Amino acid sequence: MPTHPGLTPPDDAATASAMGRAMNVLAALLLALGEGSHQFSMVAERTNGTIVTADFSLSVGLAPVRVSRSEKTYLRFFALLTFALESSTVRRAVLVATTADAPFPRACGWSVRDGWLHPMDTRELQEAVMPCPDVAATLRLVYPAPALHHPDEPDEGNAHE
Repeated sequence: MPTHPGLTPPDDAATASAMGRAMNVLAALLLALGEGSHQFSMVAERTNGTIVTADFSLSVGLAPVRVSRSEKTYLRFFALLTFALESSTVRRAVLVATTADAPFPRACGWSVRDGWLHPMDTRELQEAVMPCPDVAATLRLVYPAPALHHPDEPDEGNAHE
């Protein structure tokens, strides 16, 4: 992210650590959401009060993973996710995953806290994705977001070892 007034960039070690967590988040998202066409949208409030958004789409199935947008779009999303996880320049951030499904797309969301993604309250997410009365937008069915496995926490099956 470019430097802006009121933002002090994090040090290289903190950024590198957050980049590793961002890669782990993406892997956890793909495992949790499974096959399908997914749209990931992220909104973050920076510490200087500005709002930053990023999104990208990908399809997961028998064929290799297919990213349906440009590399630049993916890099913008990855950078925003990284800085949200690092947290020194981002106050709040949420990530919403919408999966194409008939008859309506399904959506779930996570808020960024403590360097990881945590499932959002479905009522709060429903209010956030509800189309405005005068806007033509697709209705999304909201469901509880799955908890994402953090690689630094033991698996439930290995917790007692």
